[in-house]
Formats: sequence, structure tokens, C-alpha cells
Amino acid sequence: MYDLAETKDDTSLFEFISLYAGDQSFCIELNRIREIRRWEPITMLPHSPPFVLGVVNLRGAVIPIVDLAAKLGFPSLQPTKRNVIIICNLGDQVIGLLVESVSEILTVNLSEVKEAPRVKEDASNHAIRGVISIKEDMTRVIDLEAMMDLGTERALHD
Repeated sequence: MYDLAETKDDTSLFEFISLYAGDQSFCIELNRIREIRRWEPITMLPHSPPFVLGVVNLRGAVIPIVDLAAKLGFPSLQPTKRNVIIICNLGDQVIGLLVESVSEILTVNLSEVKEAPRVKEDASNHAIRGVISIKEDMTRVIDLEAMMDLGTERALHD
């Protein structure tokens, strides 16, 4: 992923997909997304963290499904047929993110991505890479690696 501090004046265009989780607007780099799927029943895993809902079988691969709202500290999402799962590449692992909805593809100049203020220095604060102003609203850019910290990766592999 890009480094905002090093590329502040860059005129490179980046594409993001905007989504809603916890009734809040977020976005993820489009090149991280493999596919977007409708909600489907999952297989629950015993003793998994509260934000890991379970796993699905995706063409023979077992993919963990993470409730993005719960992972970001919002109330857990109660899945319905209207929700979607965003299948994302995270290094050599593939994960699914349960979200309320996806809305659009955003093409923005890197200079439009503003650094997120660091209100609190903990892992949850580092999950937000920056913010993008869209009309009167703002959407937060999720840093998947920071969000899925080492403790989470261990939980997903155990």
C-alpha cells in the first residue's frame, strides 16, 4: 500500500470501492478485492474471536469471514440477504469481509487522500490509512494489514 507521508504530492490515480460497515462509510483499494458475493450461510468455528463469524467454501478454498463492523469496534452486524461479503487478498491469505453494502468505485488522486488524525495510539487507530472527502461526506480508507494485526492472523490460522 502507498505511504501518505512519502507520496503527499503524488498525482497517481487510485481506485477504491466504497462500502458501509457499522453505518459508517469506508473504502478499500480496488486491487485488493477478488470478488464481491452475496451473503450466504457460513460454518461457525468454535473458540474464534467475536469478529470472526466462521468460514465459507469458495471453489474449494476455506475462507474466514470477518465482521468488519465488529473488527473496527462497532456493534456486530446481524447478516441478512442484503449484506455482502467482500473477498480480499491479504498477503498470501484470502479473507472475506462481511459489510452492510458496497456503493461505488471511487477514482481519486492520491493527493486527495488526507492523513487520518491520530487521536489514540493503538492498533485500531492504525486500521484507518486516511480519509477522502466526497461531496459533503468523508470516507475512511482501511489499511487491511494494520486492521488484521498479528493477533488476528494467528486466530485465523489456528
